[in-house]
Amino acid sequence: MTPTTRYARSGELAIAYQVLGSGALDLVLAPGFISNLEWGWQEPGLRRYLERLASFSRLILFDKRGTGLSDPGAGPATLEERVDDLRAVMDAAGSERAAVLGISEGGSMAMLFAAQHPERTRALVLYATTPRFTAAPGYPWGSDPAAMASLLDRLVDNWGTGTGLSAWAPSRGHDPALRAFWAGYQRLGASPGMARKLFDMYAEIDLRDILGAIHVPTLILHRRADHLIRVEVARYLAEHIRGARLVELEGEDHLYFTGDIDAVLGEIEEFLTGHRPAAVSADRVLATVLFVDVAGSTALAARVGDEVWASLRAGFLDKVRRELARYGGTEVDVAGDGLFAAFTGPARAIRCALAVRDAVADLRLEVRAGVHVGEVQREDGGGYSGLAVHIGARIMAEAEPGEVLVSGTVKDLVVGSGLTFTDRGARALRGVPGSWPLFAVAA
Repeated sequence: MTPTTRYARSGELAIAYQVLGSGALDLVLAPGFISNLEWGWQEPGLRRYLERLASFSRLILFDKRGTGLSDPGAGPATLEERVDDLRAVMDAAGSERAAVLGISEGGSMAMLFAAQHPERTRALVLYATTPRFTAAPGYPWGSDPAAMASLLDRLVDNWGTGTGLSAWAPSRGHDPALRAFWAGYQRLGASPGMARKLFDMYAEIDLRDILGAIHVPTLILHRRADHLIRVEVARYLAEHIRGARLVELEGEDHLYFTGDIDAVLGEIEEFLTGHRPAAVSADRVLATVLFVDVAGSTALAARVGDEVWASLRAGFLDKVRRELARYGGTEVDVAGDGLFAAFTGPARAIRCALAVRDAVADLRLEVRAGVHVGEVQREDGGGYSGLAVHIGARIMAEAEPGEVLVSGTVKDLVVGSGLTFTDRGARALRGVPGSWPLFAVAA
């Protein structure tokens, strides 16, 4: 469930914040260059990241002034103003003392807050953070100013389209579901004008001289092949923050909620609580699988011809992907006239299927969909396998045109959601042992 958004007063401005979890320690997340508290919960990876933090802490989230749901400003906030906002959010949330997690550019305010307010900083965690973005004498690891300016110009010129994902998250740069989320994150995180002002400020940030004034326990996390901030920057921070612990992680993603997030979260939990949860297989997970395809596609393709069918198929996939982004689904595979997606919850998968059914009506298409919940094996490259996948596909094959068919497991798990069902009886599914009670989602 998405936490309630509240507002803290910082001077004349309202700063949006959320609180979740009930752990023994308070943890404030200082976000990167943009954020949107409510849109962020649409991305399964980000949701899992935040829920894991909240499993061992009382997690406090906020949008910086000028971004997300917080009040706009005339320009980007100074670091001093951002520190004031962080303190105002802590006050509003009733937090006297907290650990602060600085993400990327958010590490700047986190470091300054820790240096200025050690009495309120239990610990400092920095992920993919830099004290200075551009190279300087004695600091060769920053970006070339001209190259950084060119990158940011392209980013602003294409703002709101999902541009830049390949730089922030190379491992998922071609993931259409994440790209759709990233496009929305840009649009809802900041306007193009505010994004430009934020980027222009990057070249002016330089916190090297205050690193020696940080005296709180500090953990520095950095992926060795990060494409945006070199790992040498993390080593520089570790050398200049007294007693800091540096952990270099495998991976190339700068975006904190992609890649091997369990490795990152394990280090954070161990640093802040003194213990790490027992290792579990990250490859075997409980997932909701959704299969959807165009009903009667073979006959339709024969009737309209290859060119028209190709256009209809492209339109179908576009609408499915839009709804996946809206309901937090992850595209797994596309084959022929259908698409396979995974969700963290069955109600969202059902509502996504219903939305797809309605969305393709203007293409004069009918779809059929199948939904099942079960344990799946996550494969390298983002694929899924296992009996639950086969069951989901077979359930879809049993559906009539325009019908969303679900397993009895799904029906039992969505009690209280407001969804209603019609019993379709127990059926034998090809290649699957036993008989399976199936239910059609009522209109």
